[in-house]
Amino acid sequence: MFWVISLIVFPLISGLILLGVRNDFARGIIVKIASAIICLSSVRLLTMHFPRESVFFPAEFIFAGRLMLFFELMMACYIVYKGIKHKRFLTVALASLQTLALVAFEIMFKGKVRADNNLFIDKLSIIMALVIGVIGSLICVYSVGYMRDFHEDYRKEVKDRRRSFNFLQFAFLSAMFGIIFSNNLIWLYFFWEITTVCSFVLIAYKGTEEANNNAFRALELNLLGGLAFVLGIIYLYFSSGFIELDKVVAIGKAGALLPIVLLSFAGLIKSAQLPFSPWLVGAMVAPTPVSALLHSSTMVKAGVYLVLRLAVVLQGTLCGFMIAFIGGTTFLVASFVAISVSDAKKVLAYSTIANLGLIVLCAGIGTYEAVWAGILLIIFHAVAKCLLFLCVGVIEHKVHSRNIEDMSGLIVTMPKISIMMQIGMAGMFLAPFGMLISKWAVLKALVDYNPLLAIFVVFGSSATLFFWVKWMGKLITVTNPSERKENKIAWNQWFPLFALSSLTIIICGFFPLVSQVLIEPYVKEVYGQAVTMSRGNLVIMAIMLAMVMLFPLSFINYGKKVKVVDAYLGGANAYNSTQFYGALGRVRDMEMKNYYLEKYFGERRLIKFGSVLCVISIAIMLAILI
Repeated sequence: MFWVISLIVFPLISGLILLGVRNDFARGIIVKIASAIICLSSVRLLTMHFPRESVFFPAEFIFAGRLMLFFELMMACYIVYKGIKHKRFLTVALASLQTLALVAFEIMFKGKVRADNNLFIDKLSIIMALVIGVIGSLICVYSVGYMRDFHEDYRKEVKDRRRSFNFLQFAFLSAMFGIIFSNNLIWLYFFWEITTVCSFVLIAYKGTEEANNNAFRALELNLLGGLAFVLGIIYLYFSSGFIELDKVVAIGKAGALLPIVLLSFAGLIKSAQLPFSPWLVGAMVAPTPVSALLHSSTMVKAGVYLVLRLAVVLQGTLCGFMIAFIGGTTFLVASFVAISVSDAKKVLAYSTIANLGLIVLCAGIGTYEAVWAGILLIIFHAVAKCLLFLCVGVIEHKVHSRNIEDMSGLIVTMPKISIMMQIGMAGMFLAPFGMLISKWAVLKALVDYNPLLAIFVVFGSSATLFFWVKWMGKLITVTNPSERKENKIAWNQWFPLFALSSLTIIICGFFPLVSQVLIEPYVKEVYGQAVTMSRGNLVIMAIMLAMVMLFPLSFINYGKKVKVVDAYLGGANAYNSTQFYGALGRVRDMEMKNYYLEKYFGERRLIKFGSVLCVISIAIMLAILI
């Protein structure tokens, strides 16, 4: 129990210390030391517990319930204050309803609601702890150099609040550890709300009107999810007399389908499924470490984690099918919308929403094959997507743009960053990297369960291939000689990038071991059977991995020995490599741009269509249960 408690408490203590340190250098040292301890502690947890079955802890602390209620009231007061200040009365209403429901529940039972086991640890929580501890720590280290550069670029526009920024990062990690280790649903809800408040403040970091509006949008939607979470807890206790997550799963759909759907609804909002996805796209206004934190290792992963926990109960129900349909629709729509977007962070945002939709699809299906694939998706997506976000952050500072069209020739101007991005992109869509393996597993599960839903995966994956390939092509398109721009990148930015690039490759290479040690035992414990890969498939994977690695390695010497010459333009070159003589001797510019097909895949049209389908699905679920 010591390691579980320490992982929950230590990041918060580190954040509080950072809040009081004014010196930038000292604060940077503390961030690195604290991040290293969190990372090593999560790995230590793996080495200690991986041979064991699930372990439950009473973890009864004096006044723990009252302290949590007190802090929940403080968070509610803060949200209400912010809502009144910015005239966001929907925020005030949702926060008030949520708090009144919780307080009424506490008063009604006079604090006598108890759980036999407040905390627990199993294979899935260990996997999530590794994702949060390793990737979250790397993001914290990266943010030291990034935020220094960020405030140099926005010296006049944005107030320097790096102390509170660091505090919120570590508080976020603390809350995420609390979510994955909590068996008591009231405790889980408490940590759930901390992530909501932290994300609100981090998204609004710039203080601009756009940042505030997007932060309130995220807050309002997540408050709606929080309200559903509270109502689910209350209904569960009234109907069953307990509030433990393991008992909810054990009682099954006959006794707990309504509260499970309410909890899943909260998970759908937190994981930015349609029609709630706009909050995650709007969160892109925040600094890049926030985007990486929200999209890869925390926040959205909390949503899919909860839905996956409940997957065994959703299996075979109409509500489960509706949740799977919402996930499939989100995957399909978000993948096609990503084709029409040229803003790099927006492409990554829609890609994240799409992949979260695929995980929700797996949870809604609820079979052992689907859950196995969903957990794989969490792991591979977290590593590869975090790498891509952090690379885009570096590029934005050096190129002063995050438009994909401005990344042309990055293989020459920023060769190391370009290679890392190619590794991250390969991790998202190329065989034998994990995302493609996971999609194959999802397809297999769908064929056995409902072939109709396989259409979503097939067409969505085709769109995924399109937008990743055209972005990758832009990185290696060289039109004219350019200067190197990789100088003056701090080592505390290089280290997380190298680590994540290596992890993307290592996890793929050792994926069978990860599956055998962590994923398969969890699935077998829940379902009594698990997915296993044949030896022939493993050999094929190893060969494909070796071949894929030749691609980025072939560009190592770019910028050193490669000579860039003018493009051949039919013998009509003008003053430089991108100009030529056209009709009547006029000098014209050569352009090489991607197709975005906004007419067909524009955000407004597709998001509106997908949202309508998902709202209908939610309405059907509620109609069935009510």
